[in-house]
Amino acid sequence: MNKFIYTICTIFILGLCSCNQDKNTVTEESRPNIIVILVDDLGKEWISHYGAEDISTPNIDALAESGVSFNNVYSMPQCTPTRVTILTGQYPFRHGWVNHWDVPRWGGKAHFDETMNPSLGIEMKKAGYSTCIAGKWQIDDFRVEPDALTKNGFDEFCMWTGYETGIEESAERYQDPYIYTKEGSRTYNGKFGPDIFKDFVIGFINNNKENPMFIYYPMVLTHTPFVNTPLDSASTNLGKHKAMVKYTDLVTGEIIQTLEDAGIRENTVIIWTTDNGTSRAITGRRNGVKVRGGKAKTTEPGISAPFIVSWPGKIDSNRISDALIDFSDFFPTCLDLAGVEPKEEWLVGGKLLKIDGYSFKDVLLKGKDDSHRKWILGMGGGNNAHLTKNGVENQYLFRDRVLRNERYKLYINSKREPVNFFDLLSDYEESNNLLDSLNTEERKSNFNQLYEVVQTFPKKDNDPKYNPNPSQTWDVKVTRESQLWKK
Repeated sequence: MNKFIYTICTIFILGLCSCNQDKNTVTEESRPNIIVILVDDLGKEWISHYGAEDISTPNIDALAESGVSFNNVYSMPQCTPTRVTILTGQYPFRHGWVNHWDVPRWGGKAHFDETMNPSLGIEMKKAGYSTCIAGKWQIDDFRVEPDALTKNGFDEFCMWTGYETGIEESAERYQDPYIYTKEGSRTYNGKFGPDIFKDFVIGFINNNKENPMFIYYPMVLTHTPFVNTPLDSASTNLGKHKAMVKYTDLVTGEIIQTLEDAGIRENTVIIWTTDNGTSRAITGRRNGVKVRGGKAKTTEPGISAPFIVSWPGKIDSNRISDALIDFSDFFPTCLDLAGVEPKEEWLVGGKLLKIDGYSFKDVLLKGKDDSHRKWILGMGGGNNAHLTKNGVENQYLFRDRVLRNERYKLYINSKREPVNFFDLLSDYEESNNLLDSLNTEERKSNFNQLYEVVQTFPKKDNDPKYNPNPSQTWDVKVTRESQLWKK
């Protein structure tokens, strides 16, 4: 009798839990597809949802309206630091790719070594996802490591090779693009590169819609050279840039429509963002203010990225969030959404490596504006790294950087000294340095909180960590003797 009563109570409780289960709970059975769309070199001043006045981006705007758009998300200011931060969940001072280093162009035995660094593709593959990447990588030379993407966990890939020194046609990513797939590298005559990458992603979606998918789509758009698209013909750089932004919006819309047609849109998380600000050759108007492109700068136009996340039925629509997020958070958040518990350290090659990022899943699913972060960080960019007898080394022992909290932003130079302090709520354009005006308790307290964080950073930034690849004839020569050249 007691056993019978116990059974009935258990069934009742389980049923009650099931009925009251939070609609935003991610279960093993409902793990979402995850698509990360990373646009190249585009600031908020070119997204109409964010107040851009010189362009209309209806598909990106609709994506934002279907989910949440964020105001306070920091990328890094340049290509390589941002992309490696996404992959590793680590800040550039930890993963070592502080400065830009174009592996296919310069070589020098350098590469992204997945045996010494966390790699998001690997972990998503381990989590049971079918994985795909299309677009731009540039941290490995596919001539030297034809299996680089496979080693990083991607089942399928379709990539611009980057400019491979000695192969002139490899410079092309737009018209007649030079693209690497499992069949090797070749020129696609008469084709437009962004169409090839987009079609590859669409094909992957249609072929894998029965399984959970992780798609990393680092677009080649809107990076220079400025080009016309199949839909526009402009004669100026500004006109071509606008055409490229419009095409980015078009491609975004086609990906969303593919998910709709496949019947999986409501079980797909789309994260749409950009790697850094717009080229400094381009100026646009945003909310009545002229904004010069901020690429390679740690000013707001350089690192405050447009950031949109949509998951219909799980994330409330038409939401705007001031939650603090930075690009080290990609790694733990994607894994958290996939059902893998975030950890402060990750086991790679037998070593536990520190993860700097925090999962913002609760910000997405529970409508919170508290990301559990007290600050976010932007650093890197500027001049390129150098090849020394010790390998690729960064320009500085301690790279200048910026930290911000909900209101204030602190600039730190390469001597670990504070040089600028801005109130972003009243001075978004960063025109009034408050460093000599810490005359209120609020300012003092916020300055001290941010400056204390700086004291926790390593005194020396890491250089890229890798087991050297074999020497190649196209490798650049050693340009520095040792770390004595560093600033």
